[in-house]
Amino acid sequence: MEKHVQILGGLYIAFSILGILLGALAFILIAGGGFLSGDRDAIIITSFVGGIIGVFLVVTSIIGIIGGMGLLKHKSWARVLVLVLSFLNLLSVPFGTLLGIYGIWVLFNDEVTEVFA
Repeated sequence: MEKHVQILGGLYIAFSILGILLGALAFILIAGGGFLSGDRDAIIITSFVGGIIGVFLVVTSIIGIIGGMGLLKHKSWARVLVLVLSFLNLLSVPFGTLLGIYGIWVLFNDEVTEVFA
């Protein structure tokens, strides 16, 4: 199970880096749509919505990177953090769901408690 913990940590880091890029892209596209319209109200609304979505994706991705690095270093707090993130990822169809299922399977395994002891 040691190998699965290492793989899961690496996957969380990789997916979280993609999440940061996706958050930046979401902000640019959503806010950019408002700027392209030229309407002052549209610019305000799309900048606000794009900012919220972008910040949410970036913050959750940073937490995922921290959790992935913690798993690689066998920190006990990382197991709990990544379990929470795995349950949240179940809602992100299809890749987040797969990552969430894999994370839950790995971290609920009895052999993994020995790795974090």
